[in-house]
Formats: sequence, C-alpha cells, structure tokens
Amino acid sequence: MAEGPLFAGSAMRRLRKREGLTQAAMAARLEISPSYLNLIERNQRPLTARVLVQLVDRFDFDSAALRENEAIGGIDGLVRRMSDERFADLGIDRDEVAEFLAAAPQAAAAFARLFDNAGDARAEADEPLQATRREIERWRNHFADLDNAAEALADELRISRADIGSALAERLRDKHQLSLRILPQDVMMTAVRRLDLHARQLQISEMLDQPARNFQVAMQLAQLEQREAIENLAAGGQFADDAARQLFQRHLIGYFAAALVMPYSRFLRACEATGYDLQILMRRFGVSLEQLAHRLTTLQRVGQRGLPFFMARVDRAGQFSKRFTGASGTSLLDGSASCPLWIPHSAFERAGQYCRQVVHLPEAGAAPANWLTIARTVEGSFFDGVTRFAIILGLEARLAGNLALSRGLSLDEGDTQPIGPGCAACHIQDCRQRSLPPRGAKLYFEQLSHTDAPFQFG
Repeated sequence: MAEGPLFAGSAMRRLRKREGLTQAAMAARLEISPSYLNLIERNQRPLTARVLVQLVDRFDFDSAALRENEAIGGIDGLVRRMSDERFADLGIDRDEVAEFLAAAPQAAAAFARLFDNAGDARAEADEPLQATRREIERWRNHFADLDNAAEALADELRISRADIGSALAERLRDKHQLSLRILPQDVMMTAVRRLDLHARQLQISEMLDQPARNFQVAMQLAQLEQREAIENLAAGGQFADDAARQLFQRHLIGYFAAALVMPYSRFLRACEATGYDLQILMRRFGVSLEQLAHRLTTLQRVGQRGLPFFMARVDRAGQFSKRFTGASGTSLLDGSASCPLWIPHSAFERAGQYCRQVVHLPEAGAAPANWLTIARTVEGSFFDGVTRFAIILGLEARLAGNLALSRGLSLDEGDTQPIGPGCAACHIQDCRQRSLPPRGAKLYFEQLSHTDAPFQFG
C-alpha cells in the first residue's frame, strides 16, 4: 500500500517558533511564498519533497519529527484509545481523530500518555502483560530491523519449504558448533527446548511436531545471533517492570523466528498470489496455523505492506491468552472478555474446522465497525488433546473481498452479526445471550410485562 501525503503543519509551526521567525521570513528561507507556508502550517497542503530537503538543509531539521505520531501508533493507535467504552457516548469518528492528530499532535500524544498510564484496575494483576502489549502495539507489531536481518539470513541459508529443518540445523552446526538432538519425552520431561552448552547440543522434545521443532530451532538462532538487537529494542521500551521487559524480549525472539521461517518478501508474494489462503501458506512454509496467524499481523514494511490482520487466541472460557492488533485498528481485542455470540466460541464445537463470521460492532466508536473473522481450534503442540485454543484472524470487511476464505460469504453490513466487547462493557439492547448488565447502567424493571432479554437498562 502506498504512503499517503505528508501533512506536517504542527511540526513546521514549532520549528518556526523555535527559530523565532515570522511566516514571511521562514518562507523566504525555504524559497516558497508566505501564503503557501501558511497553508502547510494549517495542514491544507502536504509537505513536498523539495520543501523537506530545504528544511533539512537550512534548519538542520530532523525528519524524524515528522513521524512523531508513530509513538502513539498513528491514527490507528489513537482510534483504539478513543474507542474505549468510557468515550462511547461521544460518537467520535475516525475523521475527527485524524483532524485532532493532524492539528495538535503534541496534545494527542499527551492524551495517549495519560490514557496509557491511567491503566485498568481489572488488569492490574496482569500489568507486565499489559505493558508488553502496549509496546507491541506502539510498533504495530512490525520490527523492521529484525525482519530485514531474518530475511537476509533466510537468503543466506536459501531456506525453502523442502529443507528448512536441515538448513536451520546446519546453521547451528556450522556457525555455533551446536548439534541438534531430538530426545525422548522421559529425558526432556516438560521441557520443549534445552541448550546444553557442555554437550554442545540443542535438545528438542520428541513430542513437538515438525513446524514446532523448526520454530524452536529458529528461536534459538534468534537468541544466539540477534541478542544485542533484541536487548536494544527492549531497552527502548523503558519498562518499569523487568518481567514486562523479558516478556517483550520473548516476543521479539519469536518475531525473528517467524520472520526467518516466513521471509517477508517471499511470504507476502505468496499471500497475494493465493488470496491469503491459510492452508496453502501453512503447507508452503511448513508452519502451524498459530505461527501463520502471528506472521499475518506483522506485514507493515514501508512500500511493501500486506493486509492489516489482527490475531487472537482464546480458551473455552473466552479469555484472551494472545492478542495482536497489528495495524488493523480494531477494538475487538480491547476488552477483558469476548462476546459469546462471536465465532471463536462456537469453533470449539467444530474442532479443526474453519469457522467464518462477519461481525458488526455497534459501539466501535471511531474504530472500524465491520470485520470478517475466521476461527479454528488448535491443539497444544506438546501434548495433543490436553490443551485446546481457538485461533482468530480478523480483517476489516471492506478489505476482505479477495480473500480465499471470504468466497461465498456476504460481506454486506446487513448480513453481519452484531457483537459487543463482553457483557460488562456492552450496551447492545435486547441481547438474549447477555449474562450480566453493563457496568454503571441503570436497570429498569417492568411490572406489567416481561421480555425474553434478561436485563433492561438505560
């Protein structure tokens, strides 16, 4: 997807005030008219490449200042915050958010900082997880340096779907003098991977299937070859809690492993050629559905973007154990619980089958409201049948027309299933599936009649 025009009125205004210049004086130094500079500062004209070059040359201007809103995730990051249930009654739409960010980016950053630091009392016990998730979302789950390094290593190893396991094992042996051993369960016990430096072995449990084995080897290579890069990224997160920093590092290790097994350019070409056909992609790259779903949330390389998927993993109780918004802008993953009418819950009744549902979020606020969601159960990779989760992939419905898994499915809003962000935060009236009223809502009780909805509220 191509980058849009660059509007930088606020950054231009701050630079001019820092230099103590009038619009006329600054326009003269930039060799443009004062009226044109005025339009740029009011975000009525985009910043051209020629003016940007002049800024860098005449004012020692740091062009990174033009990307200041990336610190809060751009428009999508601000939209997610504005979609919080506390602002639901304000009806803030995406256009208003874009205007706010363009006109007052520093004020928007201040709002985002206050919002993020306010926290959520319900998630207090999971604060390291929340802090890690916020940092991943700040990057939109795309870490360009790790992606580039993984792609370069994949090219060096000439990884293909035919010999990925042997290529990874060869890298361990040749560069790190480590042999790969697949050991019995009674030796490994509950461990899935163990690095034995005394024996110069990377030991993998026999209980893992081949995609999981390959992924574990790739993760070990990430720890051996990208340790400094990963630690630097984690240090930049400025985590107050060491547990959050280590969780973030673990995410980055897995990120590099996925990027090594599914190199960016080749993976994106395969996605586009197959209509993001999940079965073909799993076979072609030798990965599991969960690994593939993770990777689909990361395709945000500048000039080479993929579709903006979100991904989540839920258990039978509807609890999220993983959730990655990526660049999707969705508010579906923001709550502490999921709607019982959403497809992942019924996916457990159809184990191993792809379940599709187009959903509508009446309370989405500024976030997109219509989504194609796909769910399928997966077994735990260590002991089949002991653990089971549902993996969910989602894409904004307007972007899903050419997906392989949307064929034969109506994406029209009139055919969608309305869902909410979990009963405690949902204000949809007359829902028969509701288990409790929304927090803070005033309940009403009819004495002369009774509906089939469990609660009536204002």
